[in-house]
Amino acid sequence: MKVDKVRMEKEKVEATYHDTPFPHVIIDNFYNQEELKLIWQELDFYTHPNKLVPAKDYGGIVGSTNALALQLDGLYSKREISNILTVNRKLFDKEILKIISDTGGSFTIFDKSNDDITKIRYYHDGEYYKPHTDSTMHFLAFSYFFKEPKKFKGGNLIFPKYDYEYECNNNSVIIMPGWVEHGVSEVSIENSDYYDGWGRYAITSFINCREKKKS
Repeated sequence: MKVDKVRMEKEKVEATYHDTPFPHVIIDNFYNQEELKLIWQELDFYTHPNKLVPAKDYGGIVGSTNALALQLDGLYSKREISNILTVNRKLFDKEILKIISDTGGSFTIFDKSNDDITKIRYYHDGEYYKPHTDSTMHFLAFSYFFKEPKKFKGGNLIFPKYDYEYECNNNSVIIMPGWVEHGVSEVSIENSDYYDGWGRYAITSFINCREKKKS
């Protein structure tokens, strides 16, 4: 098993590359405290009735998940209006792109990333996502958030084909190719109302490297 660690010095962000059971990169403590404050302001805003929507309304796989979500890109005329759409540009910082691209293999073209959409998804008691692929995307980047102390169980990223499970640490990011089959284990939480925000949040970037058309 190959494990490489690379560091983004200006932010003290460390990315760890794993080549088994499939190529993926994990970054812990990705966002700083100021960025987290901005992210939580928007997550809290969406955790109210009639804000998040079912799979059929946000482009999810109907019948595979019962978690509510929202695709953010179409909601705002300008990216900077949304805290999340602004802050998650950090993932596309030139240094971050190069660090991930330099891990090689499937990530060689990551620094060519030039097209992405962003969804937020909230998992509360009894909610899950069955294993599936997003094979039309070059890469997926999942960022995880939850209030502490953690009150729920489950909600891990699961990979049944690979007999692998990734525990979603708070403020962590996992990046992987879109062809990797993945799902989310069912969340279990007691003594919690859906809208109190004690469930598990994910911000997902669906990333492609589009060839630019010649003018």
